[in-house]
Amino acid sequence: MKPIAGTVHHVSDSERGQTLAAFLRTKLGDRSWSHVQKMVRTRHVMIHGNICTDVARRLQDGEVVKVLDIAAVAPPKADALRIVHLDDSVVVVEKPTGVTTTRHSEEQSWSPRRRQVQPTLDEMVPVAVARYLAARRGNESKKTRRNPPVRAVHRIDRETSGLVVFARTVPAERILADQFRAHTTHRRYRAVAVGRVQAGMMISNLVRDRGDGKRGSSGTEDGKRAVTHVTPVEHFGDAYTLVECRLETGRTHQIRIHLAESGHPVCGDRVYSAPRGVEAFDDSGAPRVALHAAELGFVHPVTGEDLRAVSPLPADMQKLIAFLRSSHQSTPAAASGETKAGKPAGKLGGQPSEKPAGKGADTTASHSGAQGVTQSSRTRHRPASKGPSRRPNRPRRK
Repeated sequence: MKPIAGTVHHVSDSERGQTLAAFLRTKLGDRSWSHVQKMVRTRHVMIHGNICTDVARRLQDGEVVKVLDIAAVAPPKADALRIVHLDDSVVVVEKPTGVTTTRHSEEQSWSPRRRQVQPTLDEMVPVAVARYLAARRGNESKKTRRNPPVRAVHRIDRETSGLVVFARTVPAERILADQFRAHTTHRRYRAVAVGRVQAGMMISNLVRDRGDGKRGSSGTEDGKRAVTHVTPVEHFGDAYTLVECRLETGRTHQIRIHLAESGHPVCGDRVYSAPRGVEAFDDSGAPRVALHAAELGFVHPVTGEDLRAVSPLPADMQKLIAFLRSSHQSTPAAASGETKAGKPAGKLGGQPSEKPAGKGADTTASHSGAQGVTQSSRTRHRPASKGPSRRPNRPRRK
């Protein structure tokens, strides 16, 4: 007997303290103990959006338990994590979809065993770095080495894939965090959106609750200013568009909100939809939010050089685009003159740097071959003065 697809159950005060297995047995009724236990252990159950494989887990009131029809994909191993750039101060990696950048505050007390069920990117990166460096040392790989933690300076959503930079030292964390806070970093995303998207600049003030419990634009001076530059890359008839989005600011869910509110939600986005009365039907079959952090640029916190990392579209988005090309008439946006004047849609990619960026740099640090970091400018910037260390603001997700 299969699990009930999309079944959602809220834990009441009277159900607090029940084990997950007992709770599900009560809710599902006709399921045997062995079936419920198998369902949990085979990754068919989520609590507050996180996979739980512990049948003895005690539930708290207010928690949300969801039963999946299809088992959740196992998280990627640290060995499979692609390191794009590595030096003594920073590491740039490609985040796979389905992984959160950092652990939420309510998850900080999780046991190591529970964390392994659904590791976060900042927990995977130190392991990947240590294994990469050990492999390069040859025989020294047998020695036990510490995996110093990395420090998050920004985040991207769980379903969003693409480039993320972590600091490896406290001074680097402070300097990089200042750059993200001042919006001086370069961030360019690629997304597949519903409808025929035109080039333009989207500006609004974003608030945590626009009135329906979701983040969105306030329509007033309340909130934080958000600016997104959108350029169409390829149209699939009038049904869908591959777009490039450059962030001038970096607010939580900024791209998803701006595209949705303009009537062109990102394919696969089940949270942000087009405004009421606007037709935006998504039958693309996108398995997740079709959004990828394709370019990331920043000033190196030690050398002062401009670094820019590039990342090709992952396999699932390439497959989605191939399907849309086969089912709709594909037209490059540049051919129709719809890209911004003087700024045609650029091809992602780049040549690996010929010169290492920073002490101990390795621009091809990857288990599967690196796209690399290009030093887009040889101009050196003077890093911010060290001064007293302070804790950076909590990084935001796109």
